[in-house]
Amino acid sequence: MRGLLASVLPLARAIDALNETVGRAVKWLVLAATLVSATNASLRYGFDLSSNAWLELQWYLFALIFLLGAGYTLKHNGHVRIDVLYGRYSPRTQAWVDLLGGVLFLLPVAGLLAWFSWGVFAESWAIQEVSADSGGLLRWPIKLALPVGFGLLFLQGVAEIIKRAGMLAGQLPFAAEFATEQSEEIV
Repeated sequence: MRGLLASVLPLARAIDALNETVGRAVKWLVLAATLVSATNASLRYGFDLSSNAWLELQWYLFALIFLLGAGYTLKHNGHVRIDVLYGRYSPRTQAWVDLLGGVLFLLPVAGLLAWFSWGVFAESWAIQEVSADSGGLLRWPIKLALPVGFGLLFLQGVAEIIKRAGMLAGQLPFAAEFATEQSEEIV
């Protein structure tokens, strides 16, 4: 088991690096979405100019932030947890909960969503789907974000499972900051 873990730990580091890179790039989409939104509102209310394309671009950017940032958020343990018991567990028990939750829930759901959303994208690409709204944007680019985003989340789930297994096997330390971040509760 230790040999297998040692051989897959570099995979976890590579996935971490991928989602870190994507997440840092996605942060710039927040600025872009803010600027597009402010410009769109200013033009609409200040000059009575409106554009469906600009409105849809806002929606696309917002969707990209969440879809492409999900793996990054998981890597940094930023997803909201409302769990009274989890915060009271030892770091070892938390690692078990994370490992089992990843295997039983995260990977199947993220994998299925990536798989099924690929067909939605492929159909949109094949017909070169365009928004039904006048002046709207192509739909396939945002539909591509679905399988990509869930794929990145799936990959980060694999990395987190590998890291928790490494912790439980004694090959990785139970990081103090990890235990502290995990124990924060929302009541």
